[in-house]
Amino acid sequence: MTGEGAWPLDDRGAAYGDGLFETVLLRDGRPLLWDEHLARLARGCHALGIPMPAERELAVPLADAGNGLEVLKLMLTRGSGGRGYRPPVSPEPRLRWQLAAFAPAESRWQEGVRVRHCRLRLGLQPALAGLKHLNRLENVLARAEWDDEAVAEGLLCDSDGRLVEATAMNLFWQRAGRLETPRLHRCGVVGTLREALRERLAITEVDVGPEALAQAEALWLGNSVQGVWPVVRLDDAGGGEPQRWSLTPDHRRFQAEAHRLLGYPLPDST
Repeated sequence: MTGEGAWPLDDRGAAYGDGLFETVLLRDGRPLLWDEHLARLARGCHALGIPMPAERELAVPLADAGNGLEVLKLMLTRGSGGRGYRPPVSPEPRLRWQLAAFAPAESRWQEGVRVRHCRLRLGLQPALAGLKHLNRLENVLARAEWDDEAVAEGLLCDSDGRLVEATAMNLFWQRAGRLETPRLHRCGVVGTLREALRERLAITEVDVGPEALAQAEALWLGNSVQGVWPVVRLDDAGGGEPQRWSLTPDHRRFQAEAHRLLGYPLPDST
């Protein structure tokens, strides 16, 4: 199901990626991590200078939600107007949405996943760091690097060689008994599950390159729709010897914290 109205050709979101989006997991019509999604959208609106819609307007699609799991995608653009790249003085934002049934990849929770490093490097742009804006061409190019169904995700570094994220998920690991995640003040998306977990667990933000993962006792990917996937194999982009992890109770404890937030089953103990 989709929000009313097509995108006009002069919509700035369609023309320039001038807008934001949120992807929200619904369980029986109830949005999970809703406060975190609204907070990130508000931060994005402030950074881009787009008026923030009222919460009641953003919640309109929830009236059409059904039972079970669904994903709500909210898309907010600056609307039309302006001259070329110059934005309109008084923007009239355009809000559209899509609602679709969803089934998570449960085998990835239990068995873990194989991932790879990507060749693409993310550009540094602190003004957009953390935002879930509509211009995702870097992620599209990175995801096009592989078509092997056995590879679940790709890890991305920035142009200075620092670990940032996966193409559609945040990155976490345990090193010397300490939970860590990349700092996202130069680029990357600050995920809502990432923020909720950081409120509950001692997770340290770090600036490190991919060599840090060779010291990790456990590695995970996570987002607010899929939950948390433990990584059991990490391939090099150049075909080098992969890193491997065996699933341990540490993997399961971190997963359990995330899955409680999303209402997902707790994984079996290892």
